[in-house]
Amino acid sequence: MSVQISTCGPGAEALLAALHARCFDDCWNEAEMTGLLASPGVSALVLEQDGEPAGLALIRVVLDEAELLTLGVLPDRRARGHGLTLLGAAEAAARQGGAARLFLEVSHVNAPAAGLYARAGYRQVGQRTRYYRDGSDARVLAREL
Repeated sequence: MSVQISTCGPGAEALLAALHARCFDDCWNEAEMTGLLASPGVSALVLEQDGEPAGLALIRVVLDEAELLTLGVLPDRRARGHGLTLLGAAEAAARQGGAARLFLEVSHVNAPAAGLYARAGYRQVGQRTRYYRDGSDARVLAREL
C-alpha cells in the first residue's frame, strides 16, 4: 500500500467536494469549496492510497494560529492510519504557514474522530452547544504545534 499526500489549490474544488460528500453526511459542495480555497490562509491536502484519492484536510492559518476546517477519510479506507497521517500533514502545513497552535472542532457524537485527536495530543479548550445541524455539541480542541 502506497500513501501520498499532495497540496491542492484552485482547480481542485470538484475533487474536494466529491471526497467531502463521501466522508460526511453534511457535506460541503463545490461552490463552498471554491469559496474556502479563495479565502486567505486556506490550504487543502489530499491523501492518495495506491494512486486513488482517499481523504482530505483543509486548514486555515491566521498569524500564529491555525484551524483544521475539515478532515475526512473515505469510509472504506478508514482504520488504516490515514486520519493520523492527514492530521500530521495538516499540522506540518500549519507550522510552515507560521502557526504555533492548531484548533479544531469535533462533534460529541463522533467518537472515532475524538479518539484520533486525543491520541494526537489535542485537549479540550471549549465547547459550542448545539453547534452542528444535527443538534450535537462541538468540543473545541487545541494542540501546540
